[in-house]
Formats: sequence, C-alpha cells, structure tokens
Amino acid sequence: MRYLPLTPDDRTQMLETIGVSSIDALFTDVPESARLDGPVDLPRKATELEVERAFAKMARKNLSAGEAPFFVGAGAYKHHVPATVDHLIQRSEFLTAYTPYQPEISQGTLQTLFEFQTQVARLTGMAVANASMYDGSTACAEAVLMASRVTKRKKAVLSGNLHPHYSAATATLAKYMDIEVETEGAAPGRADDLVKYIDDDTACIVVQNPDVFGHVRDLTALAEAAHAKGALLIAVVTEIVSLGLMTSPGEMGADIVVGEGQSLGVGLQFGGPYVGLFACRDDRNFIRNMPGRLAGETVDADGRRGFVLTLSTREQHIRRDKATSNICTNSGLMALAWTIHMSLLGEKGLTQLARLNHERAIELADRLAGIKGVELVTDAFFNEFTVKLTRPATEVVEALAQRGILAGVPASRLYPGQFDTHLILAATETNTDGDLDALEAALKEVL
Repeated sequence: MRYLPLTPDDRTQMLETIGVSSIDALFTDVPESARLDGPVDLPRKATELEVERAFAKMARKNLSAGEAPFFVGAGAYKHHVPATVDHLIQRSEFLTAYTPYQPEISQGTLQTLFEFQTQVARLTGMAVANASMYDGSTACAEAVLMASRVTKRKKAVLSGNLHPHYSAATATLAKYMDIEVETEGAAPGRADDLVKYIDDDTACIVVQNPDVFGHVRDLTALAEAAHAKGALLIAVVTEIVSLGLMTSPGEMGADIVVGEGQSLGVGLQFGGPYVGLFACRDDRNFIRNMPGRLAGETVDADGRRGFVLTLSTREQHIRRDKATSNICTNSGLMALAWTIHMSLLGEKGLTQLARLNHERAIELADRLAGIKGVELVTDAFFNEFTVKLTRPATEVVEALAQRGILAGVPASRLYPGQFDTHLILAATETNTDGDLDALEAALKEVL
C-alpha cells in the first residue's frame, strides 16, 4: 500500500472536525517539562545499510547476559531456555495467532491457554488462573484493583520489600481509582511488619516472596491477620522457579497470587516482552472480578471436548462499561513459551531445576561471605540474596563490569538515596564454577 501524506488542507479539516486550533493543542495534557523544545536530534535520512551498521555499532556496546559471568536478578532472571521452546512458538499457527474470539477456528490457541492456566493454578496453589497479563508489575496493580472491588474497600498496604517497580505501577493505577496506598519502609534481609497497618478499611496486603532483597518468609500468619480484618492477602512472585521448592502462596493462605513468568520459556530480551501471572482462590465473586480473559473447557453439540473464551463480558471488546480492566488481552505467545517450557520440565524437572538454583546460590553466598568487606544480609533465600559491602555498590558493580563480570543490582538503583552499600545478587543453573571463581576473585581485588 502506498504512503499518501496529508496535505495542509487535510490537516486543517481534521483539526476543525475535532475542534482544536492546532496540532500542539492535542498535547495540552503533556507537561511542558516533558516536551521537546526542538526537533529530534537524529539524521534526517540514511540508507538501509547505513542504519544497520549504525545500530550494530551501538549494540556492540552492550555486554549481554550470555557473554559474561552474570549475577543480575531483581525481578528478571537468566535461565536456560530449551531450543524446543523457540522452535515451537515460531510455527506460523502460533506466531501469527490473534485473539481467539471464534472458538470454532481457534481450538489450538484456546487449548494452550487452558493448559497455561492449569499450570499456573497448580504451581501457585490456587484454584483459578487467567490467560496471562502483560507482566508482573501490571498484574500486581490489577490485583489491588480487584481486591478493592471484591471487598468494597479503598486502602491497600504494600510491603516495603515489594519490588519498587511493582509498587510504582500499583500506585499509579490506584491513584485514579481513589485507592489509598500505604507502604512500609524497605528492610533488607528481614520481613517487614505489615500487621500494624491492617484496619477495617484495608482491602488488601501486598507482599513479595521471595522479596526484592531475596528474603523468604512464611506468609501464613500474615494471611490470618489479614483475614481476621476482612482483608485479602496478595502474594507476589517475581522468580517463579522458586515455587519448584517452596510452599506455594495458596497453601500459605494467599487469596490472590500474581507474578512474573519470565524465568520459564522467556529470555531476558533487554526487558520484554514478558508474561504476567494471575491466579485466585475458588470464589464466585473473585472469579467474576478477575481482570483479563479466561479460557474454559466445554463440550460441543456432539459431546466432544472443546475450549472457549469464558466470562468475556469483563473485556472491553464486549461491554466496555462493564470491563474489570483496561487490559483486555494477554501475552499469548509468551504464555505459550512458558507452557512449553513447563511441559518439557514436568513436575520432577521443575523441582530439580529449583534445587540447582538454590544450591548454586548457597555456594555463591558462602564464597562471598568469606571475603573481607562483604557481609551477608539475607539469611533465608532461594536463588537471590543481598550483601553489604564496605564500598558503594554502584562503584563495585562498575569496576566488575570493566572486568567483564555482571555482578548484580545495587539496591540504590531501586531505592535512590538508600542502601548505597547493598548489592543484590542472583545465581541460577546457568552459573558455572568458573563464573563463581571469577566473581570471587574480582570482588576480592576490587574491595
């Protein structure tokens, strides 16, 4: 199709039709401080070859996760993704699939979503799961909105050890739904006290486990305290592999479980696309108020098993004014990748993978704790923990990067002005003995 540019007369007519005087008037809601005061500083034209070379030169500045010892986590984790996953999701019937509105021609897509939901529900210890969301942070925000709808209350209590990006996304959505958000201060290496914030106006408590510093806690007492006041417990899991070993949030009393599924089937990809997980307990009111879509199992006129989108009235494409969320889709391809990886692992494989992660993290923690100038802060963890250094963590991470080692996330990046000497490190099955040797030796040298 040819590109037909608009003429000045076309633009004038369009502006008159919508009732504004100029194109600039369309951006009145954007603060002046966020607007450019001149043209974008880019070349006006370049050939395709020149553009490819320019971007390749820029890309070479990156030190990717697969090229160096890698201990970065804090919400996104490097795991081995079997080649089978990418091979299968690139089949045209999966890669080009669209929203399965018509079940008679979308059985394959609907069945994979149904299988995905089943796996999420079993892994989290919940009864019902949706067909995925954009990522973990938006799933967390949507859970708070759902809790407010279910309880008819307008206050949410967020753990200070909840990943700050999740807290920020939640606060943004809550603000426009008139939900009050209270947050406890962050506490590296220990569980923060949230019970004191629960009152008769509290809709939910949101707690991450393991938390952003890697600390693992038992949620049972917190769930009981919330339920005693009629509030819900929302459990957040950013490292879904941890549930291969840990007691599920559902077994500990969580009402809603959300998380990031990137660890299974989905590479780091410089930040996305990822796949949000969302599950809840078996309650009609809960299920009716879940965001996103659900694939359900049914039978056709001949009694044969089939799959459909169910409860679709929640979505904007059906009844916008009744939608439970402005998220009216799901991360279908990433959910499929997650499901394929889970199916390849199986229950025993997932447990083994989780055990490898835990053992590798224990070995790394033991090694680092033996270095002068390193103090282990997190005493109960899965595959991620926090250490306190005698130098600012940002300086140490930069010095190690210069030596070709990606050594974790300075806590001050997530909490500006706080925890300058705290460093968050993650170890997975992809870390070799050589990786651990390199980090140990380089950290001794830098400190």
